[in-house]
Amino acid sequence: MTDKPNFLPERLALLADLNAAQYLTEGLLSGKEDVPAIALNKSTEPLPYDGGSRAELDPVRALVEDAMYQFRDDRPTAADSWLAPRLHATLRLTRREAADRRIWNYLALGMAPDYVVWRHLAAKSEGAPPKVAARRFRGPAYTQAFARLWWAAELFRDGPDYGPVVTVCSNQDMLNTALRVDVIDHRPTAQAMVRLMERGTVRTGREVNALVAAVNASAATLMYDVVAPDAERDGRPVREWIEAAESAPAVPRRDLPVGPYEERTPERSVDVLVDHFAELFAEAPVRGRADADEGADTEA
Repeated sequence: MTDKPNFLPERLALLADLNAAQYLTEGLLSGKEDVPAIALNKSTEPLPYDGGSRAELDPVRALVEDAMYQFRDDRPTAADSWLAPRLHATLRLTRREAADRRIWNYLALGMAPDYVVWRHLAAKSEGAPPKVAARRFRGPAYTQAFARLWWAAELFRDGPDYGPVVTVCSNQDMLNTALRVDVIDHRPTAQAMVRLMERGTVRTGREVNALVAAVNASAATLMYDVVAPDAERDGRPVREWIEAAESAPAVPRRDLPVGPYEERTPERSVDVLVDHFAELFAEAPVRGRADADEGADTEA
């Protein structure tokens, strides 16, 4: 399997898609070859905020190594719910910064290709050798190995509370499906879906996929931000949280970190959508559910 890069600079950097593509070799994707770290770092660009503690590579690398060690005896998927909130709290990015694919390209290829292989090396099928999908190194935010975790933490945290993030990232179907739909950017929607998972209303992957599909379809006719308004967003807590990175200690490994002190999602809005989504889910077709099977037989 790919080893820790043999050359790690002190600072994080940006790696353009075009430059990243040349390192996505079959040897890397199969976990048999390492990334030529020195050559790769010659093709990077500095971060726009290079110079502060947010640009330091060591804290992020240490976090990734701790994740691989802590979950070495578990399925790699178990690391997601642990790593997502801590990655978010360590990087302390704005959404604008996180929308730049170049930083995620660098994290995957320049800082931790060994983690990407460890976490996403798929089992072989039909005689084909196991390999990592290239999109885990360089891909959209909902599939790229590190971007998906950061955005899950950003979209599902409730102000400073990362607890909902742990719930979401503990279910791969929720993590993989919800990040693809725009409605999840509405905080009461995100928290209502988490609430249904916490209550056990939605448990299996099939149920999660049915819920997300129903919620997304309903958004075409019902404006969630009108029936369940969010608190007015104030950018100051995030700015202050980012500025505090200069003096912040390393994120805790046992306890959850604390995110920006933004106002929490209005409870009343969450309650309104929990009830609505529960009704949607009760009528949604879920493959394998008894009422869904009966409906299919009746229609046939």
